[in-house]
Amino acid sequence: MRLPILLIALAATPAAAQQRAPFTVAETGQTYAHLDDAVTAIRDGTATILIAPGVYHDCTVQTGGKITYKAVQPGTAVFEKETCEGKAAFVLRGRGSVVDGIVFRGMRVDDGNGAGIRIEMGDLTVTNSMFLDSQEGILGGGHETVRNITIDRSTFAGLGQCDETPDCAHSIYLGLDGQVTITRSRFERGNGGHYVKLRAPRVTITGNSFDDSKGRKTNYMIDLSEGGTGLIARNTFVQGKGKENYSGLIVVAAEGRTYSAEGLRVEDNSATMGPGAPGNPAFVADLSGSNIVLSNNKLGPGIRPFERRR
Repeated sequence: MRLPILLIALAATPAAAQQRAPFTVAETGQTYAHLDDAVTAIRDGTATILIAPGVYHDCTVQTGGKITYKAVQPGTAVFEKETCEGKAAFVLRGRGSVVDGIVFRGMRVDDGNGAGIRIEMGDLTVTNSMFLDSQEGILGGGHETVRNITIDRSTFAGLGQCDETPDCAHSIYLGLDGQVTITRSRFERGNGGHYVKLRAPRVTITGNSFDDSKGRKTNYMIDLSEGGTGLIARNTFVQGKGKENYSGLIVVAAEGRTYSAEGLRVEDNSATMGPGAPGNPAFVADLSGSNIVLSNNKLGPGIRPFERRR
């Protein structure tokens, strides 16, 4: 399966990076030198912040409103290394947030969970964005106001860790009592943990690429830690050789049965073993005891279709 390739310029011109006021509130035309100043000005309103090309050592905490963070030119607004509250470049606890066309890279904090985005309140939509070489890509959930998280056409590379702190970090780690949708995105070159770790009752994971061929100390491609139902379809998986846990590609309810996995559909996916990949993994390993429907999955040599675990 061929995925749309997000072509981006990771190096902005020095002039763009030194703009005096690169953050513009679209509705008012007001410009700001720092992202957090623009966010503060919106208060509890609804607005779009347009972000000029540049490499920014800047971060923000959104405490209200519905805000869209949009790169003027996708892939040229790069947030690098700076985090707020020791958490993430964007700490989001407003009424809702949209992130479009932005690059996050090099996020590291002392507790091992340095992320591009930390979602704490409100729904979140992420499109056409990149999360690179950090401890975590997107982390959060947990609050009752987080009901829907959607991630589309985005790239997650060089993320995760299990060496820096006792608990692992992951490319995506979300917990919410609602729906998680991940579509048309790419996961590769993990550095530990899982590529997608979810604690949610409903999931849709479709049309993505999971390429673990250059992974290091990685675990599962998809971990539905406490169960969950929905659809996992039309994804491609390549199992790499640098695994810390190679027993399964998709694992259901490894940590509990909080959410029913009854009727979870896993269909029309393809999975292969990369050169030197170890073991004889299960494509789907289930600990929920639920009725999981597998159909039309194309599995390469060395991958077992299903395993029921206790």
